[in-house]
Amino acid sequence: MTVRKAWLVASVGIGGALSFIALLVVGTYVAAGSIASGASGGAVGLAKGAVPAMYQPLVQKWGNLCKAINPALLAAQLYQESGWNPRAKSPAAAQGIAQFIPGTWAAHGVDGDGDGDRDVWDPKDAIPSAASYDCKLAGYVKDAPGDPTKNMLAAYNAGAYAVLKYGGVPPYSETQNYVKTITTLSKSFARPVGRVAPSQQAAGAIAFAQKKLGTPYLWGGNGTPEQNGRFDCSGLTLAAYRTVGVTLPRVANDQYNAGPHPKREELLPGDLVFFSDDLTNSRAIRHVGIYVGGGYMINAPRAGAVIRFDPIDTPDYFGATRVTDEGAAALPDKPASA
Repeated sequence: MTVRKAWLVASVGIGGALSFIALLVVGTYVAAGSIASGASGGAVGLAKGAVPAMYQPLVQKWGNLCKAINPALLAAQLYQESGWNPRAKSPAAAQGIAQFIPGTWAAHGVDGDGDGDRDVWDPKDAIPSAASYDCKLAGYVKDAPGDPTKNMLAAYNAGAYAVLKYGGVPPYSETQNYVKTITTLSKSFARPVGRVAPSQQAAGAIAFAQKKLGTPYLWGGNGTPEQNGRFDCSGLTLAAYRTVGVTLPRVANDQYNAGPHPKREELLPGDLVFFSDDLTNSRAIRHVGIYVGGGYMINAPRAGAVIRFDPIDTPDYFGATRVTDEGAAALPDKPASA
């Protein structure tokens, strides 16, 4: 949603857009068959910049506290709870980056940094406490049938007794949705260990964006009639994916978590590409575009410009996301307020 530096204007006229898009898409999808091969096993690492740099060592360390959790899963819980806001609080009195309610904190908060106190507002205590609490829950339900991680998440949401009573994830829609949300969201925090499968909706999203080439940029633009069909960067990507049935968040840094993150050499048309002045923190992302192949994207770059093709290989290139239905649906509607 924010303004990106104008590094270079692609030398492609609007009249040649159709042939340009067609060549890029066809050329880039030649490799799609091998990219769909899936991921291999191995330890779970964190995707570049997905966790703010100040919290990454804590999440990486404590995310390996027990077998039921991993760093990406812990990151997904923290993001879903607070959006990485250490001062977040909810109407239910949940507090801090991990959103502990006072009673749970009193029973399960730990002194993660060894400074002699347990401070729910200090991520150095709250993040270790979140991991510790997860592992305690996993221990409570270790004899329940089914996947230990899903059982742990179900216990987090519905209580260990419910998991033991039903022999696994209980038949509560809220609990089942929570388990699905966190396990899906964790994929956007995990560093891929193999090729990321191609998107099924990419072509439709590109087709929409292509029709908007030449449209003037508008800060906060969502393409409404009152705005004369104008967009800003994340408004364009949101509208493009909405046409293929995928609902993205409104701002660019939340859109980054709508799926897994392919490497630069594995990009395919339809991937969202992101830009930031801080390459260590996904929350600092300030621009997004839709990759079309050949090193180019369609984007709404800045005030005074029009929707156009631009190269992605610039100093502020942050990374990419391959949007999935489940990934987008797993994103929180609104993080807890400060």
